[in-house]
Amino acid sequence: MIRGCCVKIPRALNLGRVSSKHTDSLLSTRSKGFVRQLSMGDLKSKESRGALIVLEGLDRCGKTSQSSRLVSSLEGHGHSVELWRFPDRTTGVGQMISSYLANQTQLDDHTIHLLFSANRWEKRSLMESKLRSGTTLILDRYSYSGVAFSVAKGLDIEWCKAPEKGLLAPDLVFYLDIQPEKAAERGGYGGERYEQLEFQKKVSQQYQMMRDQSWEIVDASLPMEEIEKQLSGLVLHSVELCHNGRPLSQLWPC
Repeated sequence: MIRGCCVKIPRALNLGRVSSKHTDSLLSTRSKGFVRQLSMGDLKSKESRGALIVLEGLDRCGKTSQSSRLVSSLEGHGHSVELWRFPDRTTGVGQMISSYLANQTQLDDHTIHLLFSANRWEKRSLMESKLRSGTTLILDRYSYSGVAFSVAKGLDIEWCKAPEKGLLAPDLVFYLDIQPEKAAERGGYGGERYEQLEFQKKVSQQYQMMRDQSWEIVDASLPMEEIEKQLSGLVLHSVELCHNGRPLSQLWPC
């Protein structure tokens, strides 16, 4: 039986009025064939931990800038927080991915997809350790990018999702929504393999197919300060839930 719950948002968070949509999305994670809801009893019975926050979107949508701003905001509120980026190019697998993205090497589409997945699995154990120790992690890209980009190449979506199963599920996913044409106008565009307008259009379509009610869609064309304000309020609420004992779960369970 799934028990409902009512969560009162502390005044100290200074979030103002939070819509029922946002509250629902933070208390439940929905994906195909999977619904997770928490009761107050569940929250009290679990250990305090950090939150896992993911920022997704097309290349040049502003993820990197907003990720850094979120870290500064959380640090300012006294939270332990780290910024992680995927792919992590500091590992052996990550260096292979970096060479591929820079067009220095050629790899089969299936091979590079599995390397991206392996790169996330390299950090899985450390990720859980950090979260359980109370550190919040801000992730610049995660499994959703791996699936969206590979499916945009023509690979089967279920095949692409399979190696991601068992990784930790995010507590909150922000999708920075921008038209591919607008992203292409931003500085530095075209420097890596995937920064091609027609391909980014296909990636955008795949992201739209993966969206569910656990995602927060943010207009990436807004001023940076306005985006930061939107993200910070929701992240503080999610961090509070995790500190109160929201349990960890796995990505795309069967």
